[in-house]
Amino acid sequence: METAQDGAQGIASFRAAKPNFVILDLRMPLIGGQDVCRQIRKESEEVPIIILTGSADEVDRVLLLELGADDYVIKPFSPKELLARVRAVLRRANRAPAVERLYFDDVAVDFPKMEVTRGNRLVAMAPQELKLLKYFSQYPERVISRDQLLSDVWGYNSYPSTRTVDSHILNLRQKLEKNPANPVHFVTVHNAGYKFVP
Repeated sequence: METAQDGAQGIASFRAAKPNFVILDLRMPLIGGQDVCRQIRKESEEVPIIILTGSADEVDRVLLLELGADDYVIKPFSPKELLARVRAVLRRANRAPAVERLYFDDVAVDFPKMEVTRGNRLVAMAPQELKLLKYFSQYPERVISRDQLLSDVWGYNSYPSTRTVDSHILNLRQKLEKNPANPVHFVTVHNAGYKFVP
């Protein structure tokens, strides 16, 4: 484990050690934590970053995510909470490899182009619907709970209600199922969650 006393040392240490995880305090001398986060993200898109911050301000949270942080912990925090966040971020980072294209029934999805066609007609999809569809495509046939979907697709920092998941599933059914009232691809598993069956 490498530690650094200031931002400049942190960047140098990151370049030398090539860590597989970064916990970054926003209040650092010389170079601030935001600039360090920005620099690390420029040099590596893969390394998970958790920010330690003293502020619960909503603007700060949005800024941290835009800087490329994967999660944040507000001080003071318990070591157990920090460890739980680290494990969650590592789980997301070690997910199944991204699916580029997906085909089922008369539906074709090109994720890099963000295009969905059904029977050769373009289907308008909201970005979050595509993100949810992409997540499902990585785990076909697997039952995924609403909480897991909220955590992995929406992220800890936006944490909407489980109704948000339900309404997005409903949208996917209406746009991509032959019979939305009797879905065969986006299946509800009662008291457990949802399952995608290609």
